[in-house]
Amino acid sequence: MNIIFLLTLAYLIGSIPTAVWVSKRIYGLDIRDHGSGNAGATNTFRVLGKKAGIGVMLVDMLKGFAAVYLSYLSMHSPGSEQMTNLQVGLGLCAVVGHIFPIWAGFRGGKGIATLFGMILAIHPIVAGSLVIVFLVMLFLTRYVSLSSMVASVAFPVLILFIFKDKAPEMSYKLFAIATACMVVLTHHKNISRLIAGNESKVKLIKRDK
Repeated sequence: MNIIFLLTLAYLIGSIPTAVWVSKRIYGLDIRDHGSGNAGATNTFRVLGKKAGIGVMLVDMLKGFAAVYLSYLSMHSPGSEQMTNLQVGLGLCAVVGHIFPIWAGFRGGKGIATLFGMILAIHPIVAGSLVIVFLVMLFLTRYVSLSSMVASVAFPVLILFIFKDKAPEMSYKLFAIATACMVVLTHHKNISRLIAGNESKVKLIKRDK
């Protein structure tokens, strides 16, 4: 199947504005007008509660996962370098779609859940390791933003030094490094709030209102 078509389809899948649609159709508000203003799972947790947050997070992860699996519609052999390169490209298109969704005026979220779904589809073991890093940091600090940044920085470390045999392709190594940089850059406001002591913590056990 045409690669350009697959990349476009991956972007459109990533553009599904889960948080915006859930907040508008179920709660009668635009999630982007509340909390941090981001149309992602973290802000949904913060504004709408655990049930809505989990739902948004799972669907956003599924977007990245589904985008990567579009690669099986191509003529590339599974496990080949060409296949991995295509999977990285498809996943990135989904992440870009989440951040700049055509279905929601190009105002989306930060793409963390979609990015994780992409990594999960390509390398499940690496994804599982990142979950452990995230949860440990969340337990120690209760800062979702800080936990996301630490996990993103751990991504290239895992790829380059620990699971290097599972991800030999240079494109994937560069992707891991770029991912860490992108996540840190998209969280610059959170970094400022952390330094100023104004970043909000998440309660590990919280009932919905």
